Amino acid sequence: MPEHTNLFSFKLLDGFIEKYQSIEPPFGYSDAGNNSFGEVTFIRSYSRKKADGTKEQWYEVCRRVIEGMYSIQKNHCRYNRLPWNHNKAQKSAQEAYDRLFNLKWTPPGRGLWMMGTEMVMLQENSSGLQNCSFISTHDMDRNSPGKIYGLIMEQLMLGIGVGYDDKGALKDFSISEPGEEYSFVIPDTREGWAEALERTINSYLKPNQKKPVFDYSEIRPYGTPIKTFGGTASGPDPLIKLITKVDEILSKRVGNSLTGVDIADIVNLIGVCVVSGNVRRSATLIMGNVDDEDFINLKNAEVFPERNSTDPDNPGWSWMSNNSVEVKVGSDLSHIVEGIARNGEPGVIWLDTAKKYGRLNDAPDNKDYRIAGFNPCAEQGLESQELCTLSECYITRHDSVEDLKRSLKFAFLYAKTVTLLPTHWPETNAIMQRNRRIGTSISGIADFADNNGLPELRTWLDEGYEALKEYDKSYSEWLCVRESVKISTVKPSGTVSLLAGASPGVHWPAGGEYFLRAIRLASNDALVNALLDANYWVEPDVVNPETTVVAYFPIHSNAKRSEKEVSIFEKIALAATAQKYWSDNSVSVTVTFDSETEADHVGTVLHMYDGQLKTVSFLPMGNDTYPQMPYTKITKEEYEKYEKKLKKVDMSILYSGDTKDAEGEAYCTTDKCLI
Repeated sequence: MPEHTNLFSFKLLDGFIEKYQSIEPPFGYSDAGNNSFGEVTFIRSYSRKKADGTKEQWYEVCRRVIEGMYSIQKNHCRYNRLPWNHNKAQKSAQEAYDRLFNLKWTPPGRGLWMMGTEMVMLQENSSGLQNCSFISTHDMDRNSPGKIYGLIMEQLMLGIGVGYDDKGALKDFSISEPGEEYSFVIPDTREGWAEALERTINSYLKPNQKKPVFDYSEIRPYGTPIKTFGGTASGPDPLIKLITKVDEILSKRVGNSLTGVDIADIVNLIGVCVVSGNVRRSATLIMGNVDDEDFINLKNAEVFPERNSTDPDNPGWSWMSNNSVEVKVGSDLSHIVEGIARNGEPGVIWLDTAKKYGRLNDAPDNKDYRIAGFNPCAEQGLESQELCTLSECYITRHDSVEDLKRSLKFAFLYAKTVTLLPTHWPETNAIMQRNRRIGTSISGIADFADNNGLPELRTWLDEGYEALKEYDKSYSEWLCVRESVKISTVKPSGTVSLLAGASPGVHWPAGGEYFLRAIRLASNDALVNALLDANYWVEPDVVNPETTVVAYFPIHSNAKRSEKEVSIFEKIALAATAQKYWSDNSVSVTVTFDSETEADHVGTVLHMYDGQLKTVSFLPMGNDTYPQMPYTKITKEEYEKYEKKLKKVDMSILYSGDTKDAEGEAYCTTDKCLI
């Protein structure tokens, strides 16, 4: 039974749930010891601790998600005095549960972690369920130019990945010296931290402002548990460093206008603050002008040595955002190709194409003309201050396209349901309720293409998308809300796709058919001794040997090829196929390429697929290896040796009260979510 049963106005029947308690969940990636790496990932990332100290099992998480999802629908109907058919809802919820339990669809990782919790249900706040946003700095207000940066900080602290731009520089904000000092006690809240930053920026960008001097005494100390969202507090030090550094940067610029580099510096430093203390991860992407030389050189240490410093005593901050340029079809990209071939940046965003088109197989409709940029993983074009709501299906978990359509129904309904809840930001709510934008994603695309061919993939994607359109019409009519401006996407996936054993999004898997998957664990984690008892290879982490170990799982996957065995041309062609036949939002694709043999092809690829994608990023793969890599390819013979050596792990230990709380996908990352 889920905890906090009072949270749910809708509940699945106990008799129905009992059937699943004794069924072993079909997690993906069974390893050489007949243990499931998918289950290990679930326990570490999504299984929350219950009141009795034990951890949720998969059937309990599924129940929390489904009861939360259908309770939101029921509450919406009650509030608006709309019809609600309990028997019909129970039947629907049971099928949704069964397909979730069997990993045919899932919410995004943040949904598995947060749906059905107090923050979502009692506060009626969807911000913990949202993956990413875009915020244009062109929204900087003369009355409070720092407010937009406070919003960016607050969203990053909530684990929302933030895309942003440098267009605030076009508004010609003059940087002036603050006046006399005044004292401000910072409240120990997300809003309090954001306000401290806002006040600092305002003191420089608004004329005749006093200078804030902050009292940090109310901020809880490092390591204090954070009840609502999970994790532990970082203490005041990261905020002190952020305020000090922003103050230092702006004071050096007094008498000048705010530039795009200044904007990038401020947001990058916010990201550093948020990740400090290993409490939260953070993802940001900045969009800039393709002809802006300073923007192109943001990660060039020769041009900007301080922001790119590798000095451990005075580290830089440029690593805290990926950089992408806005282009149009036909733009000259020759001057950025060399940088892309060298280090993968900048990424390329065809914003004009995204405004005009849904799927690129369809005629332009221009209905998304208001979008201003993209989220950090670039699967969603968004208006400024809009959030994206995601869900996911695993195409290789289905026997037929009709089977896939049934799962798409519930993946879609989950995301549509999340749009019924507001956030605590009024401007965001206005946009989200107008657009009802969702992104129903598909993973396992590369595996499916290798096993079934591109013609079959195109058919499944196209028919699946047409089914989504019908679901949107019927469910929008039932809920009496607008149809969604966009309904499909391909997100990068990664961690959550490990549960199903599917290749992530549109990418080929890093490991191929036989590989070692390395994971890092705290030295005192209960899993460590369980793995050692089962003869697994466990060794000290080379970076933190006193506190961390690395464990290796030998895996035989269904993948026919690894990403290193697929050419740069085939990778981008598959992304273009998904953009044409499936995604009316965008396709998140990081095209990895061999830095020695394929670097010269980057320009050719960009030219060939100009107008066939909305976004793309590149990542060179060196042929060098480094210690304790996440994926290490092994032979069939090596795998068989592990089979003879390894034993079954007693997974019940990992659900006991001796284990730590789940890490939770309480954040968004931009690394294809694989590492």
